[in-house]
Amino acid sequence: MRTREWLTTGEAAVLLRSSRAHVADLCLRGLLPYVTIGSQRRMRRCDVEALITPRMDREQLETLWLHRAVAGRIVRDPGAVLAAAAINLRRLRRMHPEGRRWEWLDRWDAVLEQGVEAVLEALTSSAAYAVELRKTSPFAGILPEGERQAVVAAFAERWREHARAMPPDKFERVLRSV
Repeated sequence: MRTREWLTTGEAAVLLRSSRAHVADLCLRGLLPYVTIGSQRRMRRCDVEALITPRMDREQLETLWLHRAVAGRIVRDPGAVLAAAAINLRRLRRMHPEGRRWEWLDRWDAVLEQGVEAVLEALTSSAAYAVELRKTSPFAGILPEGERQAVVAAFAERWREHARAMPPDKFERVLRSV
């Protein structure tokens, strides 16, 4: 993180070049993750910056959903899940003894050494570094097959809902309002 990890709604609005109301709307629609401290929202800088850069493609979003499910497993049993990830990381190093993947495996090593919070950040963030990091994830096999399929099915349903054509009357109203 560059300056501060957590931003206020106003600071996020400045970064996004938008209003505070727009940032609050993004939070309420679930497009910008946030936490509430007292009566104020705080959002991670990396999540705000991810809105500035181009959106993730379908495959990257599906991977994010799966890794968020893995994050839930880590919260329930951090020791076992992180130990399994360390074993997977050693296996990946044997499979890929050199090349570009080695650099990302080194990064995973560093994240795992930083502890649970750093791992959860890497698994759930939509920042560019996390998107790239998840491409060489040591968390394969953590989710039972049934749970993995349920997450993929839920994601596919959400993707279909998002991709559905807009009804013609609604399309007309949107065009008139612009």
